[in-house]
Amino acid sequence: MPQRTESPPRVAVLADSDTRWKWGALTAHRLAPDAARLDGYLLRGRATPTVRQLAEVGVRADALREVTGTEFVKTIDRARYDVTVLACVGGAVQAMLHGLARAWDGAPTRPVVTTGYVGVVYEKLADGLLLRHGADVVLANSRHDADRFREVYAGVGASGESVTECALPFLGGERYVPTSEGPQGTGRRYTVVFAAQPSVPDNRADRTYLLRRAARHARRHPDREVIIKLRSKPGEHTTHIEELPYQKLAAKLPGGLPPNCRLVYGHMGEVLDRTDLLVTVSSTAALESLHRGIPTAVLTDLGIREPLGNHHFLGSGCLASWDQLDAGHLPVADPAWTARQGVAADGSYDTAFDAARRRVTDLVAADTLPPLAPYYTTETAPHYLPAILARHGLDPQGRPLPGAAREPGEPSAVRRAVREAARGAYRHGVQRVAPAIRRLGEL
Repeated sequence: MPQRTESPPRVAVLADSDTRWKWGALTAHRLAPDAARLDGYLLRGRATPTVRQLAEVGVRADALREVTGTEFVKTIDRARYDVTVLACVGGAVQAMLHGLARAWDGAPTRPVVTTGYVGVVYEKLADGLLLRHGADVVLANSRHDADRFREVYAGVGASGESVTECALPFLGGERYVPTSEGPQGTGRRYTVVFAAQPSVPDNRADRTYLLRRAARHARRHPDREVIIKLRSKPGEHTTHIEELPYQKLAAKLPGGLPPNCRLVYGHMGEVLDRTDLLVTVSSTAALESLHRGIPTAVLTDLGIREPLGNHHFLGSGCLASWDQLDAGHLPVADPAWTARQGVAADGSYDTAFDAARRRVTDLVAADTLPPLAPYYTTETAPHYLPAILARHGLDPQGRPLPGAAREPGEPSAVRRAVREAARGAYRHGVQRVAPAIRRLGEL
């Protein structure tokens, strides 16, 4: 257990995908900018990021290793961390809260536990929030989210004291300067970026339509460069599963992509450095773009529907169709909407994390902290909770299930090799074989 001292804090981040690692690590830097150490733990699963994905995120840690849920609980229980950031899907957060609560039961001190969301919260609001209840700090990326979070907790009679308003930790970059007003002689063409999403939309027809419209926009505007910004390569997984990669759809597009339209990977911030118009269905990239003042279009071609997430942008002034963009329309964001959504385009971003930083600092300095007390227990959710905990190797009391706990270094070299081979086969099955079988079933 960490001792409360004046020394710089030690921070641990648990993440289960590349985007959540980016959010968790950057959040840790925002909350503890003077941290003595930041250790990263990648939760083993189908979305565990590859080396390439981690390099693209570009956020470094003092140490980074892959763990199971029970291994993480055991490590955090024994390590001398001051702050732990849980950057995972809701079920994993809930399991870790119960596992840590059990491990720290009766301990005089413990780390401060923080969690939150990697982007726009447009679905499963109550489910996701209640799975995160029990953390000392539940970060809300905007005033709008903070109000909604507190309402959900109040609605079930749970404390909303943990909800703390901040902003997305990866907003930043230079303020947008229109190409025509930038330095002369740069040779940069007007650039339109379509920010693709792994799971929105979720069917071949809609995804092919969006790809075709991006290519059509490029043909109609040969003086422009059209970039289709991709999140992952085929076979890789991010926060959401991508069963129909745009790379494969582009290869089958009649006539192919025009010369001024191309697929691009890389850091979104670097892509936005050369963007004049950002187009998306509902990607969090829209908030990054709006933060910089870049004209941003949230597509209405597929309707404005909750499953797409573009309903979140109602009132933003950003809703538009490809037809309107083809005709030269440039959306203008509503300042009141962006301010309430935590975009901080008005320059207030520098202070967006002040309240969260103070709260974490005060909790770290406290002599004692109350036990972690999630809303979900075997009394409030006797059928729902045990299944969530079991998926992460824990019993209903938060204890490791038989065979789930393992001392570090216990497996022999042979067992480790077998385990790694089995893990690779599992990932291949989940990421490649299963999606192929599902697509065949649609034929």
